Amino acid sequence: MMGVLYDYFHATDHTTAVNQAIGPDGDWLRGTSLEEVGADWIDAKGFDPNVVLAQLVAYAEGVQFRDQQDSPELVWPEPPYPQGESVEPDSPWETGRVLEQIPDRWRDVLADLPEDAVPMVAAHWYEIEEIDFADYLHAKDMVDMFKSLASRARTAGAHLYCRCCL
Repeated sequence: MMGVLYDYFHATDHTTAVNQAIGPDGDWLRGTSLEEVGADWIDAKGFDPNVVLAQLVAYAEGVQFRDQQDSPELVWPEPPYPQGESVEPDSPWETGRVLEQIPDRWRDVLADLPEDAVPMVAAHWYEIEEIDFADYLHAKDMVDMFKSLASRARTAGAHLYCRCCL
């Protein structure tokens, strides 16, 4: 069974993010791991940025998920997806890798989440259908991990990114 994995990390710009998450100048054949390049990252397994992380941000803001005004931006492969065309076997679109930038506003919402609000946010997030947390403590630990990563990113003057691998 094929799974989808998501790694979240911070980088100062798109070029740095691509070099760290995909490979030098986007060369996925020469890619290295985020650990090998010394990136500050978390392994978030099946935590999709567009749905799962977006719901965490919505709970942290106290708004409905459907009211989110922004969403992650595709960084690599460079858009647009070649719709209606056959994609070459060596195309970046065939690698199973995608890199997205998380909105800076989301980074800031997570970084600013008060410690005393984490348990309630985790309780709400624990109930979503899209992810099967082991238990409430797993949800709370993940909120803490995202909060910490967002804080470190903002302190570093960096953006959050998500690398998706099939």
